[in-house]
Amino acid sequence: MTTAGDQSRQRLLAAATAEFAAFGIAGARVDRIAAAAQVNKAQMYGWFGSKDGLFDAVFASYLDRIVDVVPFTSEDLPGYVVALYDSYLTDPELVRLASWKRLERVSAGDLLVAHPGHADGKYEAIAQAQANGLIVGGIRPDEVYALLIALAGTWSPVSGTFTASLAEGDAEHARRRRALREVVARAFVPPAALR
Repeated sequence: MTTAGDQSRQRLLAAATAEFAAFGIAGARVDRIAAAAQVNKAQMYGWFGSKDGLFDAVFASYLDRIVDVVPFTSEDLPGYVVALYDSYLTDPELVRLASWKRLERVSAGDLLVAHPGHADGKYEAIAQAQANGLIVGGIRPDEVYALLIALAGTWSPVSGTFTASLAEGDAEHARRRRALREVVARAFVPPAALR
C-alpha cells in the first residue's frame, strides 16, 4: 500500500529528475523542485539531507536504467548501439543525468566509480566474444564498450554536433541507424564473423 509520504517522495524524485536533467547539479534549484513536487523543502531535506543528496538519490534510482537501458549482447554489437540510439531518443533524461554527473562530479576516469561492477558482465561478454572471434581483438573490452557508448551517443542530447529528436522523420532515424550499424560492424566485427 502506497502512503501519502511515498507518493510525495515519488513526486519529489520525478521533479528532481526533470530539474537535474535540465540544469545539472549546480543549476538545479531546490525551490523549483519542491514547488513542482508540491513538497516543502524541510521534508525534502529530511529525506535527502541536501541538494547533492537528492541528486545522488535520483542518480541511484536511474542507475540500472542508465547502465542497462538496453540489454547488452556481444553477438550483435550493431544492434546494441542502434537500440541505445533509440533509447536516447525516447528517454533523454538518462543521458543528461549521466552527463551532468560527468561534468560536475566525476571529471575523469570511470563515471560509475562509486557503483563498482556496473559493467563487469559486459566486459566479460566482450572478452569472450573476442576469444571466439566474434569481436576484433587488440582492444581492451572496457574500451570496446566505451567506444560503443560514444558511437551510440553521436546524435544524443549531449552531442557536440547535432541532437536527434523524435520529431524528425522516420527516414532520418532509419538513415542514422543504418550508419551506426555499418560503422560498428566495420570497426568491431571481424569479416569472417559477418558471413
